[in-house]
Amino acid sequence: MTATPAHPPCHATRWRAATIACLLVIGLGMAAGTSMYEQFKAQVAHLQGQIQNTPRIKYIAVLLDQAQAPAMLATFDPQDGKLQLQRLNSVKEGREDTMQLWAVAPGQPARSLGVLEASGKTHQVRLEEAALARVSQLAVSVENRGGVAESQGPRLPYLFSGALVQKAL
Repeated sequence: MTATPAHPPCHATRWRAATIACLLVIGLGMAAGTSMYEQFKAQVAHLQGQIQNTPRIKYIAVLLDQAQAPAMLATFDPQDGKLQLQRLNSVKEGREDTMQLWAVAPGQPARSLGVLEASGKTHQVRLEEAALARVSQLAVSVENRGGVAESQGPRLPYLFSGALVQKAL
């Protein structure tokens, strides 16, 4: 008598189903891992963009008035290339006057950094970082309308003045 092929035992079907289930779990795990990796890369790129757009203040000065009260806050962000000036008091120049910003370095004549416009509580002056490299003090003088030439120098005493400090980065 010839033997007829028998049906595979029941455990072979279970192994086949378990293998398919394991392959599905592995596939889903790989898809989830890839998705999480892409989300992580996107978050890192987003945070790097935020860091690049965050101001990095390198120089700071608080300019004081004659009574030694804070009158103006100066901050410089080398990435932006602007010296930001914020008035902290209500002193305003007259109609025929202009406030002019000066960089004071030891043993050198004061150097004009620009004229401050009368409007608003904040001002921005475009500068190269090298313009502040050896400066020890910032000062503001009141000059005739439009400011004075650097060769003429500031009118003394200064209206506001204060030490320029380079922050550690």
